[in-house]
Amino acid sequence: MKKIQKIVALILTLTLALAFAVGCGSKDAKTSVDNQANENASKDDTEAVEGGEETKTFDDVTIKIGASVTPHAELLREAAPILAKEGINLDIVELEDVVTPNTGVADGSLDANFFQHVPFLDSFNSENNTDLVSIGATHYEPFGLYAGKSDDLKNLKDGAIIGVPNNSTNEARALLLLQQEGIIKLKEGADINATVQDIEENSHNIEIKEIAPEQLVRSLPDLDFAIINGNYALEGGLKVKDALAVEAADGVAAQTYKNVIVVKSENKDDEALKEVVKVLQSQDIQDYINATYDGAVVPVQ
Repeated sequence: MKKIQKIVALILTLTLALAFAVGCGSKDAKTSVDNQANENASKDDTEAVEGGEETKTFDDVTIKIGASVTPHAELLREAAPILAKEGINLDIVELEDVVTPNTGVADGSLDANFFQHVPFLDSFNSENNTDLVSIGATHYEPFGLYAGKSDDLKNLKDGAIIGVPNNSTNEARALLLLQQEGIIKLKEGADINATVQDIEENSHNIEIKEIAPEQLVRSLPDLDFAIINGNYALEGGLKVKDALAVEAADGVAAQTYKNVIVVKSENKDDEALKEVVKVLQSQDIQDYINATYDGAVVPVQ
C-alpha cells in the first residue's frame, strides 16, 4: 500500500511541475509577442513620420482671419495647405479697408488679421481704446513714389501735387521718403511720427494731398506723383522697379514697418495662432515671396 501511495505522490508532483512549466512558457511567449508588437508599432509610427504621411498636431482648428487682398490673402492661401496638414484650417476673409480688420478682431468676429504694421496698430489701439497685439512679423512692403502727370523728380515743378496716405502712420512714412529724396526737409527728431506740420523746408512749395491709401493708384492721373503702400501698388498693377523712388532698405521705415499678424491680447499665446505665424515665416513662404513679388514684398529675416 505504501508503495502505491508513493507512486501516486510522484505522479502528482510531476503533473504539477509540468503545468507550472507550461504556464511560465505561455506567459513568456505572450510577453515576447507583446514586446514585438510594441516594437513594430513604434517602428511603423517612425516610418510614417519619415515617409511624409500626414500627422495632425491640432484637432481640426479653424482660424478666421481678415486680410487685405494683396499680398496678405495670397500668402495665407499659400500657407493654408501646410497648416491643413497640421489640423489648422484657415477661413480667409478678404477686406479692402484698413478699419474693419481691427474692429473685427476687437469684437470677436475675426480671430486674427493680417494687413498692418505695428505703428498703425498702436495708433488704432490708442484711438479706439482696444488691446490688440502683434504675435509676429512676416514681411515688409517698401513704399514707392510713382509717376502721375509728371515723371521726372529731377525737374520737379513748383506747386507739384503729391498724394500721400491719409492715415497718420503711413503719412509720416511718406514724408520720410520725400525727405530721403531731398524734396522736403523735416524738423530734427521728426521720424515715424512726422506730420505736415514738421516740414521745415519745402523749396518747390509742393502740395501734399492726403488720400485714402486704397484710392491712391486710381488717383494718379490727377496727381503729379503719389507715394503708395506696396500692397496697394501691387493691386493696382504697379511694380516697385518702376517707382521713381523707394524706401531705403537700411532706413528707419524698413526696420519699423514690418507687417504683422494681430490678435486680441488674451489670445496671444494660442498655439494654433502662433503656428500660423511660424508657417508664414517659413522658408517655403519666403521662397514664394521672392519668386512672386519682384521686390514689392520683402520677407522678414
